[in-house]
Amino acid sequence: MLHKIGVLTSGGDAPGMNCAIRAVVRAGLRFGLEVYGINDGYRGLVEDDMVKMDRSSVSRIVNRGGTILRTARLREFKEESVRQKAVDNLRRRGIEALVVIGGDGSYMGAKKLTEMGINCVGLPGTIDNDIASTDYTIGFDTCLNTIIESVDKIRDTTESHERCAIIEVMGNHCGDLALFSGIAEGAEMIITPDHPVPEEEVIRELIALKASKRAMAMIIVCEKIYPNIHEFAERIGQATGFETKAEVLGRVQRGGTPSGFDRVLAARMGAYAVDCLLEGKGGICVGMVNNKIVDYDIYEALQLPRDKHASMLRLINILNK
Repeated sequence: MLHKIGVLTSGGDAPGMNCAIRAVVRAGLRFGLEVYGINDGYRGLVEDDMVKMDRSSVSRIVNRGGTILRTARLREFKEESVRQKAVDNLRRRGIEALVVIGGDGSYMGAKKLTEMGINCVGLPGTIDNDIASTDYTIGFDTCLNTIIESVDKIRDTTESHERCAIIEVMGNHCGDLALFSGIAEGAEMIITPDHPVPEEEVIRELIALKASKRAMAMIIVCEKIYPNIHEFAERIGQATGFETKAEVLGRVQRGGTPSGFDRVLAARMGAYAVDCLLEGKGGICVGMVNNKIVDYDIYEALQLPRDKHASMLRLINILNK
């Protein structure tokens, strides 16, 4: 019989994490559980930084970005001796299970803790949408809309000055933010790890656009493709005759009020995670597939191919020709 559970957020923050925390706390209390919030991710487990939560602990947080529990990365958590400190702290408090909200690195920590006797359920909290076991991660939709709002503003000045704008968006090594925002913005080119475009082709396409009297061009690029996006933009400008400016949206993409989609997704996943723990499940992660909330073994989830939106790449060729 389960009596006490904990919830933590780990890795990069993402809008909607607070909604997930709220769902875990409210669902846990509804089923008679004591719920503890762990501050600063896995570091809070190791340093025993935990606080008992009640309904008022999660009041009025659904519209707040970031995470009220804060988040941190703890590379040392890969070491079994460090994880043992976390397990000892949990057992001393009588906490039997955890909900871990974060990305794939956080999932691995959750799986290792499960193997040490603390059942854990992972929720996909990351703006990158880089977890293959779910169609969408908590925070992706909000980040996408933040990008679109920013690019709309960049478009205004780009058109006014007849420039080429090369806009670098987040995503780590996953191109979903670039892909979705590029399609939404009608970008002339979208460059992602799954859809690389050689520099020579970029130059050729822009020369053709300029020859056709196009006043402006917009290219959306996933981060980490070019070591220095400003140097890339300078080369493109010199080769094409377009006045070319690079824009790096940066961490503004992480923050902000979570969208309605992210709030509902987080609530569904948080409540589902508590159900899983009550059923005695552990070492699993929650996802949404075809609008249905499902769960996977974490090892299975991490081995899935990350091509869930590969079919959308066809839109690039259809819409940009």
